[in-house]
Amino acid sequence: MPEASKPKAQSICAVRTTPNEPRPSREEAERAIRTLLLWAGDNPDREGLRDTPARVVSAYEDWFSGYNQDPEEYLARTFEEVQGYDDMVVLKDIRFESHCEHHMAPIIGRVHVGYLPNNKIVGISKLARVVEVFARRLQVQETMNAQIAHCIQNVLEPKGVAVVIEATHQCMTTRGVHKPGVSMVTSTMLGDFRTNPLTRREFLSVIGNPSSTIEG
Repeated sequence: MPEASKPKAQSICAVRTTPNEPRPSREEAERAIRTLLLWAGDNPDREGLRDTPARVVSAYEDWFSGYNQDPEEYLARTFEEVQGYDDMVVLKDIRFESHCEHHMAPIIGRVHVGYLPNNKIVGISKLARVVEVFARRLQVQETMNAQIAHCIQNVLEPKGVAVVIEATHQCMTTRGVHKPGVSMVTSTMLGDFRTNPLTRREFLSVIGNPSSTIEG
């Protein structure tokens, strides 16, 4: 395929592709919740459920607000007056709440983010904002892990990025195999964190080494 005719790759930070069907109205969404209540076997007209469809739609607006946000915007403002600082920057224990795209059940956990600056840094709250944007979309933990890491790498262009996620999945703890107390650990290592075992080990030590298997 000639270079000119290749489709432009979509940034991993971008909002996901718009669905083919138009977005339903709020009223249609509320009617869908009412249908689910009927399907579950309850009466949506009784006092306790009368306002439930509206409440659920409002909750969805909050839980899935990440579809209306671009994480790149939070990383756009950087600082270059760092007095030559080029060592590791780590933000650990960023709590997040997401929902699995298979069952729409909650995923609750913590994210640890580290990067090696390359002449510029970003405000630490912006790293937490990036996590929040991706968490407030339907997710698979492995995908969310990679999205956070690659977004930071693509925008800040540091020497390396490391992201580790520890989370519990209620699609596993409250249904199916019903295994409470089980947590899932995933990691994405880019740049120096991937190629330099000492750098990777230092990062894992700082965040508490959630799993020795990550060191590889």
